[in-house]
Amino acid sequence: MKIKFLMTGLLGFISAATFAQKGELSNAQSNFDKYEAFKQAQPALAMPSLNSAKTSIDKAAANEKTAALPQTYALKSAIYASFAVSDTVQTTSLPLFNTANEALKKAKETDTKGEFKKLTDNAYVTLANYQLNKGVKEYQTGKFEDAYKSFDYYRQSAPEDTTGIYYTGLAALNAKNYAVAAANYTKLVTTKYSGVERIYGDLSSIYLLNKDTASALKTVTEGLAKFPANSDLRRNEIAMSLQLGKSKELLDRTLAAIAANPKNKELYYSAGLVYMINGDAEGEKASKEKSVAAKSALLTKKTEDFVKAGEMYKKAIELDPNYFEANMSMGYVVISPAIDIYNAAGKLPASKQKEYDAAMVKAKAQFEIAKPYLLKAVELNPKSADALNNLLTYYKGKQDAVNIAKINKQLAELK
Repeated sequence: MKIKFLMTGLLGFISAATFAQKGELSNAQSNFDKYEAFKQAQPALAMPSLNSAKTSIDKAAANEKTAALPQTYALKSAIYASFAVSDTVQTTSLPLFNTANEALKKAKETDTKGEFKKLTDNAYVTLANYQLNKGVKEYQTGKFEDAYKSFDYYRQSAPEDTTGIYYTGLAALNAKNYAVAAANYTKLVTTKYSGVERIYGDLSSIYLLNKDTASALKTVTEGLAKFPANSDLRRNEIAMSLQLGKSKELLDRTLAAIAANPKNKELYYSAGLVYMINGDAEGEKASKEKSVAAKSALLTKKTEDFVKAGEMYKKAIELDPNYFEANMSMGYVVISPAIDIYNAAGKLPASKQKEYDAAMVKAKAQFEIAKPYLLKAVELNPKSADALNNLLTYYKGKQDAVNIAKINKQLAELK
């Protein structure tokens, strides 16, 4: 009887000890619930509850009877995650994050029935927000590789969150991890991200950085299918088509589209750009050509292409007189030959005064043809450096010191 009594007493002691430790888990849960309830509206009341929750969970985690329980791991991850995200000093918050992250892994391994999924989900979201904030600070200080890892942790917690996808891709891009950057930007263009129009241009640039011109052109073309009015994408498509030797195919495709849809101003503008960029390329070649005959042929071709570009821009402006890009480009293709004539006249020897005077008359007449388009472009977008520089060129050709000073002041203010 005595032995039986002692055994009963011992079992009672063990049960009481286990109950006491499970009581710590109950206290931890209760205090964490209070913290969650008050953290937004009354943070001053919330923190004492979080401190109490931590005291209880530390006791439960230190006891061999409760240390390996799924609930212990789940609560520890949620509690320590909350401490980490509320600590703004990385040297002290990072150990808290690491403890929470390790506990979260253990909780997911041991909680096979998903009884504490609400706690682990809470912890994961909190840790992800910690990594997001950490990534922003790392990015701002130029630690792009670290920022990428932090943002990627956040992205994995919310794979459809466009902010997470964008930040991860941006950090990877700055870390020169082009493959990862491209993968994230490719994902982004399939979402409803508000800046998706710009992302098409960024993605094409990433491909170019990775020397993948074919994918860059494909991306730009896809972007234009969704955003046909985007002049930057249009210009990039033309530039890359030229680089790949596909400008003729692009021009043929654009002219065919115009025939099918003659009221589309973007198509006329696009065709004008092809002719204009071809003309610029021919002018660049002519400047390096030593053969007089070859130089003359290139300049003639440039003039022809600029005339065709002007015809296309005029069509676009007829459809929309306030089409900024068309007005600015029209001003450029008209003023460009005036500049060539003006510069050529300046190189004539003093003995050819008569030829000089005739050339200057011709140049000034050409400058005047460009003037309405140059002024209209600045009127439509007074903060465009390109439009202002084109107008500045006009005033320089007219030797108008007052307006030269005025435009220079506007350009300085932009900078």
